[in-house]
Amino acid sequence: MGDPAGIGPEIIVKALEEDIIWNTCLPFVFGDFGVMEKTIKFLNSNLKINVTESIDEIVWGGKVINILGLSNLDLKAFSFGSPNRETGKAMVGYIRKAIQFALEKKIDGIVTCPINKSALALAGYNYPGHTELLAQATGTQEYAMMLAGDRLRVVLVTTHLPFRKIPEVLASKDLFSYIRITNDFLINFLGIKEPRLAVAALNPHAGEEGIFGDEEENLIAPVIKKAQTYGINVTGPFPADTLFYFAVKGNYDAIICMYHDQGLIPLKLLHFDDAVNITLGLPIIRTSVDHGTAYDIAGKGKANPKSLINAIKLAARMALISQGKLSNLSLSG
Repeated sequence: MGDPAGIGPEIIVKALEEDIIWNTCLPFVFGDFGVMEKTIKFLNSNLKINVTESIDEIVWGGKVINILGLSNLDLKAFSFGSPNRETGKAMVGYIRKAIQFALEKKIDGIVTCPINKSALALAGYNYPGHTELLAQATGTQEYAMMLAGDRLRVVLVTTHLPFRKIPEVLASKDLFSYIRITNDFLINFLGIKEPRLAVAALNPHAGEEGIFGDEEENLIAPVIKKAQTYGINVTGPFPADTLFYFAVKGNYDAIICMYHDQGLIPLKLLHFDDAVNITLGLPIIRTSVDHGTAYDIAGKGKANPKSLINAIKLAARMALISQGKLSNLSLSG
């Protein structure tokens, strides 16, 4: 459910009203019955709710929202758009239980609705977001975040930090691991037999032979050559101002980006409503919406479920591909 006070409950209801979801997988929710019931009422949805304490009690068939009831929030003190300590504790509980089920192979994958760092802090947690929580809970040391649509996939080497710190932090990163993890993911979970990767430069014009910076020559290019010796089809570093044009034309299967906005500006220009967030390198399948809790519109019926619908479809197909039951996929298929 993500943060109960955010738009997670609303987009869940809207997504589970779609036939494509029920034709794709068997979904159920880790969340709160009262919040979901409240959401169904203000949306005037015809969906029914089945509250369970065990996966064995889930009702399949028909549009029934199966909820593993993990919290019982006081609805008198609860309001959409207003996170508090209890909603923060609840959303962490949902995530941890879902991770447990995935590790125990009770479920094939996790799709997460949005959480909020300030809400985590209210509950006493110091995680920047889902990714770090997932990595810690699964004992994962090497992981990466991919944002994907059907026209563009980007992987971020650095994420949420001030721009002035990017070169320093980038120098401390194992760039090779990002290339390797991305390549392995495309093969094992997207069914792309021979992935084509490109690496974006950090500086304008890829440094212009050192005039605008030397990170390309000293940091990025040597790692690309190393990856090539391992048989990975990766090229670069390319100036970012032209690279994304060729990526969207279909020349590459994914772009390794040096920092947050470098990858997310073109991604959101193309896929603002329908992109999916994927955590690479985990021992479990995890996709997520590519947006935040949107407290300003929570509980108002305005939230767009497209990203969640795509995240559910993608997680299901990743499971099928990883199990050898499907050969390839596109997000729009």
